Amino acid sequence: MEQLVINQMLEDKGFIEEAIDPKMKLVEEINRLKKEKNAVILSHFYAEGELQDIADYVGDSLGLAQAAAQTKAEMIVFVGVHFMAETAKIINPSKKVILPDLKASCSLAESAPADKFAEFKAKYPDHKVVTYINATAALKTMSDIVCTSANAKQIVESFPKDQKLIFAPDKNLGNYINSITGREMVLWDGACMVHEQYSVEKIIELMDEHPDAEFIAHPECEKPVLLLAKHIGSTTSLLKYVQKSDKKKFVVATESGILHQMTKACPDKIFIPAPSADSTCACNDCSYMKLNNLQKLYICLKHEQPEVTLSNEIIEKARIPIQRMLEISK
Repeated sequence: MEQLVINQMLEDKGFIEEAIDPKMKLVEEINRLKKEKNAVILSHFYAEGELQDIADYVGDSLGLAQAAAQTKAEMIVFVGVHFMAETAKIINPSKKVILPDLKASCSLAESAPADKFAEFKAKYPDHKVVTYINATAALKTMSDIVCTSANAKQIVESFPKDQKLIFAPDKNLGNYINSITGREMVLWDGACMVHEQYSVEKIIELMDEHPDAEFIAHPECEKPVLLLAKHIGSTTSLLKYVQKSDKKKFVVATESGILHQMTKACPDKIFIPAPSADSTCACNDCSYMKLNNLQKLYICLKHEQPEVTLSNEIIEKARIPIQRMLEISK
């Protein structure tokens, strides 16, 4: 009966709803359950700071994929979004992979439905497909190799210069890689809702207010934003840059969760989130990523639900391009 109730709750809300004693020490209970169940908690830089702090590993998509491939734990708890948990399952088909909220999706992954992409791909039969990891498992099955923002240039340049390529689903990252490699990849028209919200005008105004600051940006941002940046890179690259820089103040154009790690690594420096076009919204936050919280993490560990499952066929096909990426990125 309990399983039926759980399944209904998952179908309706994407997570298990359960009353929690307000006196419960959630962090202690999560650590106890993690040890009891031989679980590892992986968190993306974009999760809330308190979730990053409880994780066994915090990183960008490349680091998380590598951590998932190396873990000896029997269960993987992914504090992130759905495509990340899918990737962990593809790499570890025999392990249980759970996600605090199944509705933690990704606007970029959703921008490339598998059926529409299959039609798009059919128009370019002599092209190989490079797929950004921010994509569904179904899209990865149609790919020759997967990449992340950290290794996209390396992955693209692993192909002969005369090899025609399709890059999906992020057109902004694809445009950026084209610009620094001299390639002319065919781009799928997809984008991240967070990284498309930044206002060039407001960034310029903010930089005028803070002339001692440097502007840094993630390559998922649009080209006019990237043209303003002193440094462009993945979340890990941005983090390393601010750690090494002599500058004391930075305006950062990527999801606001990364500021937690930047502040921890450089407590003497100031980090300002880049402004979005709409000042009334929390556009620097990924609403999907922020569906994760400590309460859901505790409940999902307790019940080992919601579980991310994939068919054997999808796992077998999607694993090939992911393994190719991991081999090149060793």
